[in-house]
Amino acid sequence: MNKEQRYYGLDFLRAFAISIVFLFHYFILSDGQPEWLPFVAKFGWTGVDLFFVLSGFLISSTLFIQIKQGKNISFKQFFQNRFFRIVPAYLVTVAVYFLVPLFREKEALPPLWKLLTFTQNLGLNLKDTGTFSHAWSLCVEAYFYLLLPLILILLQSTKHIRKSYWLIILLFILSFVFRYYSYQYLYFPKAEQSDSWMYWYQYIYYPTYNRFDGLLVGISIACVYHFLPEVWAKLSMYSHYLIGVSFAILVVAGFLCYEQDTLNASLFGFWVVSVGYGFLVMAAISKTCFLYKWNSKIINFIATLSYSIYLTHKGVIHLTQYLFANLKLNNNLLLLISIATSIAIAYLLHITIEKPFMKIGKFFVYKKE
Repeated sequence: MNKEQRYYGLDFLRAFAISIVFLFHYFILSDGQPEWLPFVAKFGWTGVDLFFVLSGFLISSTLFIQIKQGKNISFKQFFQNRFFRIVPAYLVTVAVYFLVPLFREKEALPPLWKLLTFTQNLGLNLKDTGTFSHAWSLCVEAYFYLLLPLILILLQSTKHIRKSYWLIILLFILSFVFRYYSYQYLYFPKAEQSDSWMYWYQYIYYPTYNRFDGLLVGISIACVYHFLPEVWAKLSMYSHYLIGVSFAILVVAGFLCYEQDTLNASLFGFWVVSVGYGFLVMAAISKTCFLYKWNSKIINFIATLSYSIYLTHKGVIHLTQYLFANLKLNNNLLLLISIATSIAIAYLLHITIEKPFMKIGKFFVYKKE
Protein backbone atom coordinates (compact mmCIF):
# COMPACT_ATOMS: atom_id res chain seq x y z
CA MET A 1 0.00 0.00 0.00
CA ASN A 2 1.53 3.31 -1.03
CA LYS A 3 0.54 6.92 -1.50
CA GLU A 4 -0.53 6.36 -5.09
CA GLN A 5 -2.57 3.24 -4.48
CA ARG A 6 -6.34 3.53 -4.37
CA TYR A 7 -8.53 0.71 -3.24
CA TYR A 8 -11.60 0.92 -5.44
CA GLY A 9 -13.19 -1.90 -3.49
CA LEU A 10 -12.94 0.13 -0.30
CA ASP A 11 -14.48 3.11 -2.11
CA PHE A 12 -17.43 0.86 -2.89
CA LEU A 13 -17.71 -0.15 0.77
CA ARG A 14 -17.48 3.49 1.87
CA ALA A 15 -20.26 4.44 -0.52
CA PHE A 16 -22.32 1.46 0.63
CA ALA A 17 -21.78 2.34 4.30
CA ILE A 18 -22.88 5.95 3.97
CA SER A 19 -25.87 4.90 1.86
CA ILE A 20 -27.27 2.52 4.46
CA VAL A 21 -26.54 4.96 7.30
CA PHE A 22 -28.40 7.66 5.37
CA LEU A 23 -31.42 5.41 4.80
CA PHE A 24 -31.43 4.36 8.45
CA HIS A 25 -31.49 7.95 9.68
CA TYR A 26 -34.04 8.94 7.05
CA PHE A 27 -36.22 6.10 8.35
CA ILE A 28 -35.87 7.48 11.90
CA LEU A 29 -36.47 11.13 10.98
CA SER A 30 -39.27 10.71 8.45
CA ASP A 31 -42.91 10.32 9.42
CA GLY A 32 -44.17 9.88 5.86
CA GLN A 33 -41.45 7.50 4.75
CA PRO A 34 -41.77 5.27 1.66
CA GLU A 35 -43.46 1.98 2.58
CA TRP A 36 -40.48 -0.08 1.48
CA LEU A 37 -37.96 1.88 3.58
CA PRO A 38 -38.32 0.23 7.04
CA PHE A 39 -37.39 -3.20 5.65
CA VAL A 40 -34.38 -1.83 3.75
CA ALA A 41 -33.17 0.57 6.43
CA LYS A 42 -33.58 -1.54 9.58
CA PHE A 43 -30.02 -2.90 9.45
CA GLY A 44 -28.58 0.45 8.30
CA TRP A 45 -27.11 1.24 11.71
CA THR A 46 -24.38 -1.28 10.93
CA GLY A 47 -22.95 1.09 8.32
CA VAL A 48 -21.12 2.78 11.19
CA ASP A 49 -19.54 -0.55 12.12
CA LEU A 50 -18.38 -0.93 8.51
CA PHE A 51 -16.81 2.53 8.76
CA PHE A 52 -15.02 1.38 11.93
CA VAL A 53 -13.60 -1.70 10.16
CA LEU A 54 -12.47 0.48 7.23
CA SER A 55 -10.83 3.00 9.58
CA GLY A 56 -9.14 0.26 11.56
CA PHE A 57 -7.64 -1.18 8.39
CA LEU A 58 -6.66 2.06 6.64
CA ILE A 59 -5.34 4.01 9.62
CA SER A 60 -3.34 1.13 11.07
CA SER A 61 -1.99 0.38 7.58
CA THR A 62 -0.41 3.83 7.33
CA LEU A 63 1.44 3.15 10.58
CA PHE A 64 2.29 -0.49 9.82
CA ILE A 65 3.96 0.58 6.58
CA GLN A 66 6.31 2.83 8.55
CA ILE A 67 7.07 -0.03 10.94
CA LYS A 68 7.85 -2.39 8.02
CA GLN A 69 10.19 0.23 6.57
CA GLY A 70 12.05 0.49 9.87
CA LYS A 71 10.89 4.06 10.50
CA ASN A 72 9.94 5.47 13.87
CA ILE A 73 6.33 6.56 14.00
CA SER A 74 5.90 10.31 14.41
CA PHE A 75 2.89 10.98 16.61
CA LYS A 76 2.94 14.68 15.70
CA GLN A 77 2.95 13.98 11.98
CA PHE A 78 0.22 11.34 12.23
CA PHE A 79 -2.07 13.38 14.46
CA GLN A 80 -1.52 16.52 12.41
CA ASN A 81 -2.62 14.68 9.28
CA ARG A 82 -5.73 13.31 11.02
CA PHE A 83 -6.53 16.72 12.51
CA PHE A 84 -6.66 18.49 9.15
CA ARG A 85 -8.62 15.60 7.66
CA ILE A 86 -11.31 15.38 10.34
CA VAL A 87 -11.57 18.45 12.56
CA PRO A 88 -12.16 21.48 10.25
CA ALA A 89 -15.27 20.04 8.56
CA TYR A 90 -16.49 18.79 11.94
CA LEU A 91 -16.11 22.22 13.56
CA VAL A 92 -17.95 23.90 10.68
CA THR A 93 -20.82 21.45 11.12
CA VAL A 94 -20.88 22.06 14.88
CA ALA A 95 -21.01 25.81 14.19
CA VAL A 96 -23.95 25.37 11.82
CA TYR A 97 -25.82 23.34 14.44
CA PHE A 98 -25.32 26.04 17.06
CA LEU A 99 -25.91 29.07 14.82
CA VAL A 100 -28.80 27.77 12.70
CA PRO A 101 -31.53 26.30 14.97
CA LEU A 102 -33.61 25.24 11.95
CA PHE A 103 -30.82 22.82 10.99
CA ARG A 104 -31.27 20.79 14.19
CA GLU A 105 -33.11 17.52 13.67
CA LYS A 106 -34.10 17.40 17.36
CA GLU A 107 -34.79 19.87 20.13
CA ALA A 108 -31.59 20.21 22.13
CA LEU A 109 -27.87 20.10 21.50
CA PRO A 110 -25.33 18.58 23.88
CA PRO A 111 -22.98 21.01 25.67
CA LEU A 112 -20.42 22.56 23.35
CA TRP A 113 -17.54 21.37 25.50
CA LYS A 114 -18.58 17.76 24.94
CA LEU A 115 -18.58 18.22 21.19
CA LEU A 116 -15.19 19.96 21.26
CA THR A 117 -13.60 17.28 23.44
CA PHE A 118 -15.18 14.36 21.54
CA THR A 119 -16.85 13.09 24.69
CA GLN A 120 -20.44 13.59 23.53
CA ASN A 121 -20.96 9.82 23.35
CA LEU A 122 -20.34 9.33 27.09
CA GLY A 123 -23.63 9.56 28.97
CA LEU A 124 -25.45 10.66 25.82
CA ASN A 125 -29.15 11.21 26.57
CA LEU A 126 -31.11 10.91 23.32
CA LYS A 127 -34.27 12.39 24.83
CA ASP A 128 -32.71 15.59 26.15
CA THR A 129 -29.62 16.14 23.99
CA GLY A 130 -30.22 13.98 20.92
CA THR A 131 -29.36 16.57 18.26
CA PHE A 132 -26.25 15.70 16.22
CA SER A 133 -26.18 12.37 18.06
CA HIS A 134 -24.53 10.67 15.08
CA ALA A 135 -21.30 12.45 16.01
CA TRP A 136 -20.86 9.70 18.64
CA SER A 137 -18.93 7.62 16.11
CA LEU A 138 -16.49 10.49 15.52
CA CYS A 139 -15.81 10.47 19.26
CA VAL A 140 -14.85 6.80 19.03
CA GLU A 141 -12.61 7.43 16.02
CA ALA A 142 -10.97 10.51 17.57
CA TYR A 143 -9.71 8.53 20.53
CA PHE A 144 -8.68 5.70 18.23
CA TYR A 145 -6.50 8.22 16.35
CA LEU A 146 -5.05 9.30 19.67
CA LEU A 147 -4.35 5.89 21.20
CA LEU A 148 -3.25 3.73 18.26
CA PRO A 149 -0.05 5.64 17.37
CA LEU A 150 0.84 6.05 21.05
CA ILE A 151 0.48 2.30 21.64
CA LEU A 152 2.54 1.46 18.55
CA ILE A 153 5.23 3.98 19.51
CA LEU A 154 5.43 2.34 22.95
CA LEU A 155 5.69 -1.11 21.39
CA GLN A 156 8.38 0.13 19.01
CA SER A 157 10.43 1.66 21.81
CA THR A 158 10.21 -1.47 23.97
CA LYS A 159 10.92 -3.84 21.04
CA HIS A 160 7.64 -5.68 21.61
CA ILE A 161 6.01 -4.89 18.28
CA ARG A 162 6.05 -8.55 17.20
CA LYS A 163 4.01 -9.51 20.25
CA SER A 164 1.37 -6.84 19.71
CA TYR A 165 -1.22 -9.41 18.62
CA TRP A 166 -1.63 -10.24 22.31
CA LEU A 167 -2.78 -6.68 22.87
CA ILE A 168 -5.42 -7.03 20.14
CA ILE A 169 -6.70 -10.21 21.79
CA LEU A 170 -6.76 -8.49 25.19
CA LEU A 171 -8.72 -5.53 23.82
CA PHE A 172 -11.23 -7.88 22.18
CA ILE A 173 -11.75 -9.58 25.54
CA LEU A 174 -12.05 -6.26 27.34
CA SER A 175 -14.74 -5.08 24.92
CA PHE A 176 -16.88 -8.07 25.96
CA VAL A 177 -16.14 -7.44 29.64
CA PHE A 178 -17.11 -3.78 29.36
CA ARG A 179 -20.34 -4.55 27.53
CA TYR A 180 -21.28 -7.29 30.00
CA TYR A 181 -20.74 -4.95 32.93
CA SER A 182 -22.61 -2.13 31.16
CA TYR A 183 -25.55 -4.42 30.43
CA GLN A 184 -25.83 -6.13 33.80
CA TYR A 185 -25.11 -3.23 36.14
CA LEU A 186 -26.04 -0.07 34.20
CA TYR A 187 -28.74 -0.94 31.67
CA PHE A 188 -30.52 -3.98 33.15
CA PRO A 189 -31.69 -2.23 36.37
CA LYS A 190 -33.57 0.22 34.10
CA ALA A 191 -34.76 -2.34 31.53
CA GLU A 192 -38.36 -2.31 32.75
CA GLN A 193 -38.76 1.45 32.45
CA SER A 194 -40.78 2.89 29.57
CA ASP A 195 -37.73 4.77 28.28
CA SER A 196 -35.36 1.80 28.66
CA TRP A 197 -34.37 2.12 24.98
CA MET A 198 -32.65 5.41 25.82
CA TYR A 199 -30.56 3.75 28.52
CA TRP A 200 -29.55 0.93 26.17
CA TYR A 201 -28.13 3.49 23.76
CA GLN A 202 -26.58 5.46 26.58
CA TYR A 203 -24.84 2.57 28.33
CA ILE A 204 -24.32 -0.02 25.56
CA TYR A 205 -24.38 1.49 22.09
CA TYR A 206 -22.57 4.82 22.33
CA PRO A 207 -19.62 4.59 24.78
CA THR A 208 -16.18 4.38 23.23
CA TYR A 209 -15.07 1.51 25.47
CA ASN A 210 -17.93 -0.66 24.14
CA ARG A 211 -17.17 -0.11 20.47
CA PHE A 212 -13.65 -1.49 19.95
CA ASP A 213 -14.81 -4.39 17.78
CA GLY A 214 -14.91 -2.86 14.30
CA LEU A 215 -11.63 -1.02 14.75
CA LEU A 216 -9.91 -4.15 16.12
CA VAL A 217 -11.20 -6.25 13.22
CA GLY A 218 -9.79 -3.68 10.79
CA ILE A 219 -6.44 -3.63 12.60
CA SER A 220 -6.33 -7.44 12.58
CA ILE A 221 -6.87 -7.49 8.81
CA ALA A 222 -4.10 -4.92 8.37
CA CYS A 223 -1.75 -7.07 10.51
CA VAL A 224 -2.28 -10.09 8.25
CA TYR A 225 -2.13 -7.99 5.09
CA HIS A 226 1.18 -6.30 5.96
CA PHE A 227 3.03 -8.74 8.21
CA LEU A 228 1.86 -12.18 7.06
CA PRO A 229 2.13 -11.95 3.26
CA GLU A 230 2.06 -15.72 2.70
CA VAL A 231 -1.12 -16.10 4.74
CA TRP A 232 -2.67 -13.14 2.95
CA ALA A 233 -1.75 -14.53 -0.47
CA LYS A 234 -3.63 -17.74 0.31
CA LEU A 235 -6.66 -15.93 1.71
CA SER A 236 -6.92 -13.49 -1.19
CA MET A 237 -7.14 -16.37 -3.67
CA TYR A 238 -10.61 -17.11 -2.27
CA SER A 239 -11.91 -13.53 -2.36
CA HIS A 240 -15.31 -14.46 -3.78
CA TYR A 241 -15.77 -17.07 -1.06
CA LEU A 242 -14.95 -14.33 1.44
CA ILE A 243 -17.94 -12.36 0.14
CA GLY A 244 -20.14 -15.41 0.69
CA VAL A 245 -18.83 -15.86 4.24
CA SER A 246 -19.43 -12.16 4.88
CA PHE A 247 -23.01 -12.40 3.69
CA ALA A 248 -23.67 -15.49 5.83
CA ILE A 249 -22.25 -13.87 8.97
CA LEU A 250 -24.22 -10.66 8.39
CA VAL A 251 -27.42 -12.69 8.01
CA VAL A 252 -26.66 -14.29 11.38
CA ALA A 253 -26.00 -10.81 12.77
CA GLY A 254 -29.36 -9.65 11.46
CA PHE A 255 -31.17 -12.37 13.41
CA LEU A 256 -28.98 -11.88 16.49
CA CYS A 257 -29.55 -8.11 16.55
CA TYR A 258 -33.21 -8.13 15.57
CA GLU A 259 -33.92 -7.15 19.18
CA GLN A 260 -30.84 -5.12 20.04
CA ASP A 261 -31.51 -4.76 23.76
CA THR A 262 -31.12 -8.46 24.59
CA LEU A 263 -28.00 -9.65 26.42
CA ASN A 264 -26.74 -11.76 23.51
CA ALA A 265 -27.20 -8.95 21.00
CA SER A 266 -25.59 -6.42 23.31
CA LEU A 267 -22.67 -8.68 24.13
CA PHE A 268 -21.95 -10.30 20.75
CA GLY A 269 -23.86 -8.27 18.15
CA PHE A 270 -21.26 -5.59 17.39
CA TRP A 271 -18.55 -8.25 17.20
CA VAL A 272 -20.50 -10.47 14.76
CA VAL A 273 -21.38 -7.47 12.57
CA SER A 274 -17.75 -6.31 12.54
CA VAL A 275 -16.42 -9.76 11.63
CA GLY A 276 -19.00 -10.02 8.84
CA TYR A 277 -17.91 -6.70 7.41
CA GLY A 278 -14.28 -7.67 8.00
CA PHE A 279 -14.60 -10.53 5.51
CA LEU A 280 -16.11 -8.07 3.03
CA VAL A 281 -13.16 -5.71 3.50
CA MET A 282 -10.76 -8.62 2.97
CA ALA A 283 -12.51 -9.43 -0.31
CA ALA A 284 -12.43 -5.80 -1.43
CA ILE A 285 -8.64 -5.54 -1.05
CA SER A 286 -7.98 -8.86 -2.81
CA LYS A 287 -6.72 -8.49 -6.36
CA THR A 288 -8.73 -11.50 -7.47
CA CYS A 289 -12.04 -9.90 -6.44
CA PHE A 290 -14.25 -7.94 -8.85
CA LEU A 291 -14.64 -5.23 -6.18
CA TYR A 292 -10.91 -4.53 -6.26
CA LYS A 293 -11.08 -3.41 -9.89
CA TRP A 294 -14.52 -1.80 -9.83
CA ASN A 295 -13.58 1.77 -10.73
CA SER A 296 -16.86 3.70 -10.88
CA LYS A 297 -16.85 7.50 -10.97
CA ILE A 298 -20.20 7.69 -9.22
CA ILE A 299 -19.12 5.32 -6.44
CA ASN A 300 -15.79 7.12 -6.05
CA PHE A 301 -17.64 10.45 -5.86
CA ILE A 302 -19.98 9.24 -3.12
CA ALA A 303 -17.05 7.64 -1.27
CA THR A 304 -15.13 10.93 -1.43
CA LEU A 305 -18.10 12.80 0.02
CA SER A 306 -18.91 10.13 2.63
CA TYR A 307 -17.43 12.05 5.56
CA SER A 308 -19.17 15.31 4.66
CA ILE A 309 -22.43 13.46 4.03
CA TYR A 310 -22.12 11.75 7.39
CA LEU A 311 -21.56 15.03 9.21
CA THR A 312 -24.48 16.92 7.66
CA HIS A 313 -27.09 14.46 6.42
CA LYS A 314 -29.43 14.43 9.42
CA GLY A 315 -29.65 18.21 9.53
CA VAL A 316 -30.12 18.39 5.76
CA ILE A 317 -32.85 15.72 5.81
CA HIS A 318 -34.69 17.63 8.53
CA LEU A 319 -34.30 20.96 6.71
CA THR A 320 -35.40 19.49 3.38
CA GLN A 321 -38.50 17.92 4.89
CA TYR A 322 -39.35 21.20 6.61
CA LEU A 323 -38.99 23.27 3.44
CA PHE A 324 -41.09 20.88 1.32
CA ALA A 325 -43.68 20.07 3.98
CA ASN A 326 -46.47 22.17 2.46
CA LEU A 327 -46.10 20.69 -1.03
CA LYS A 328 -47.38 17.25 0.00
CA LEU A 329 -44.88 15.49 -2.25
CA ASN A 330 -44.84 11.77 -2.95
CA ASN A 331 -42.76 10.05 -0.26
CA ASN A 332 -40.35 8.52 -2.78
CA LEU A 333 -39.85 11.90 -4.46
CA LEU A 334 -39.15 13.56 -1.12
CA LEU A 335 -36.56 10.88 -0.37
CA LEU A 336 -34.86 11.54 -3.71
CA ILE A 337 -34.85 15.29 -3.05
CA SER A 338 -33.35 14.67 0.40
CA ILE A 339 -30.62 12.54 -1.18
CA ALA A 340 -29.89 15.28 -3.72
CA THR A 341 -29.77 18.07 -1.13
CA SER A 342 -27.57 15.98 1.18
CA ILE A 343 -25.08 15.33 -1.63
CA ALA A 344 -25.15 19.00 -2.65
CA ILE A 345 -24.46 20.29 0.87
CA ALA A 346 -21.79 17.64 1.40
CA TYR A 347 -20.10 18.62 -1.86
CA LEU A 348 -20.13 22.27 -0.77
CA LEU A 349 -18.56 21.35 2.58
CA HIS A 350 -16.02 19.13 0.84
CA ILE A 351 -14.76 21.70 -1.67
CA THR A 352 -14.80 24.70 0.69
CA ILE A 353 -13.51 23.14 3.92
CA GLU A 354 -12.59 19.47 3.78
CA LYS A 355 -10.47 19.45 0.61
CA PRO A 356 -8.48 22.67 1.27
CA PHE A 357 -7.59 21.60 4.81
CA MET A 358 -6.60 18.13 3.59
CA LYS A 359 -4.14 19.85 1.26
CA ILE A 360 -2.77 21.87 4.17
CA GLY A 361 -2.31 18.67 6.17
CA LYS A 362 -0.49 16.97 3.29
CA PHE A 363 1.72 20.05 2.83
CA PHE A 364 2.99 19.78 6.41
CA VAL A 365 3.53 16.03 6.12
CA TYR A 366 5.39 16.13 2.80
CA LYS A 367 7.38 19.17 3.89
CA LYS A 368 8.89 17.12 6.71
CA GLU A 369 9.57 14.18 4.42
